[in-house]
Formats: sequence, C-alpha cells, structure tokens
Amino acid sequence: MIVISTPTGTIGAAVAESLRAAGAPLRLIVRDPSRLPESLREYADVVVGSHADPTVLDTALIGATAAFVLVPPDFAAPDVRAHYLGFARPVAQAVRAHGVPRLVAVSSLGRGFAGPAGLLSAAWAMDEVLESSGAAYRSLQAAFFMENLLHQVELIRDQGMFVLPADPDAPLAAVATGDIARAAVELLADRTWSGQRGVPVREPVDHTPRQMAQIMSESLGRPVTCHQATLADYRARYASFGASAATLDAMVEMAEAQAAGVYPPAGAAGAGTTFRQWCESVLAPAVLDPARRNL
Repeated sequence: MIVISTPTGTIGAAVAESLRAAGAPLRLIVRDPSRLPESLREYADVVVGSHADPTVLDTALIGATAAFVLVPPDFAAPDVRAHYLGFARPVAQAVRAHGVPRLVAVSSLGRGFAGPAGLLSAAWAMDEVLESSGAAYRSLQAAFFMENLLHQVELIRDQGMFVLPADPDAPLAAVATGDIARAAVELLADRTWSGQRGVPVREPVDHTPRQMAQIMSESLGRPVTCHQATLADYRARYASFGASAATLDAMVEMAEAQAAGVYPPAGAAGAGTTFRQWCESVLAPAVLDPARRNL
C-alpha cells in the first residue's frame, strides 16, 4: 500500500494518478474528498484529514510499504519552520511506529548552504526530522518551480514581461513540477532501494532570467522581457496577497540565498524537462488560449 499526502495539489495529484494508472494500491490522505477526481475516489482508500494529525496518520499508515510527503504551503503561517515541522514530526513518529520501509518527500535543492535561506531552510529542517524516522528516505531536492511563472500569466500576456527578484544575468536552477511527480512515482513504485539521500530534480541546463525571457519570446511568438524586482517590491507584492510577516521574511531570505548561489550549478546534462519544452507545453497554452478566446 502506497500512501499519498496532498493528492489534490499539483504534484500530489500527478503522483496519485500515475500510480493509479499503473495499478498500484493507494491510500490517500485528503482534507476534502470531494476535490478528488472520481477515478481516484473509486479506486483508492481515502483517509479524511491532515497528515499533520497523528490520529489520521495512525490510520493511514497501517500496512504501508511507502509514503509520499509534501508540506502544503500556508502563506498565513506565523512561523514557517514550525509549519514544516508541524507536518514532519508526526509523520516521522508514525512512520517509525508502523515500520514504513520507504519515505519520499519534496524538499529543496541546496541543502548544506551555510547561511539562512528562509523557505528552503524550513524544507531542510523537514528532511532532518524525516530522516530520524529510520525509514529509507529520498529527499526530492527541487529547484525554482517553473510553474511559479504561471502566477504572472496576465502580466506576460498583457504587458510582455515577468518579474523576479533574481539578477537577470545570473543562472537560476529551475524544475517543472511534472518532473518532481515522475521522480516520486519511480521511487514509490520501486521496493528495492534503501538508505537515505537527496535526489536533485532540476532542468538539465540552467538559464538566466534574461535567457528565460528570450525562450518565452520564441515560444509565444511575441516579445517578453524580464524585470528585476527589488526585495522591497517582492515583499510588498506578497504582502498584498495576505502573506504573514514570517512568510515574507522567509521568502526574502530565500531570494537572498538564491542570489548568493544556494543552488549548485547543473552538472552533466540530464533528461528532465527543459524550460523551452515547458514554455511550449504549459506556458504557451496558458498565455495564448485566453487571448484566442477573446478574439
């Protein structure tokens, strides 16, 4: 039995659906079962609740051969590290109690960075706690999510620009969330691995934001430029969305760590989704389809 948390989120849903298609036995931890597609509601065991709740975990992990953990974001969290550990600690305790042999979680690239890194540091703290469970553990060390750019679709479509706090000419490691899901599925379906280690998940070649803008322009058939936001503007943008002071501090620290080189450079070319492939398959439909519907 493979246990999946956050099965209604972007990554968790992709993991659950891929494993269902492969015929794997599934148990889903979900707050609101009505948000699950009918195919999953009919196929999987469903445990209602949160994977921060020890009682829910005690039910969900019975007979589990592997578990997938993703800490859901909470922009209103009063303490970002405590938010991550609020999920990691009960999961680690329940995994230990039930003898779950394998555990896979979504974390961040750059573990071992010496300075503060905000949201990234919270993810690495999660790793430490989950490792203490004694299970074989794989930390999916993700880079900057390409899908974060989808929050700026209107800006890209209407003004031909996107905004990041990153230096336009400094490489930024990135990853398509579909690659994170695929890495998780491969590990969850494989009963042969052991030990504990990180698995970097990233685009094969790093691009600068300026290069990303050029790739966007070519994929969309219209000019797109990248603008560097000040950290004050970055903070103000997310404050307008209702983010807590702690979350704002953590996001600024993360941006500062990214500027300081928290993500190691890409090594040998890999097989992950390239930024161009992502732009053509994900960004272009998101940007161009609404415009076409309005014609």
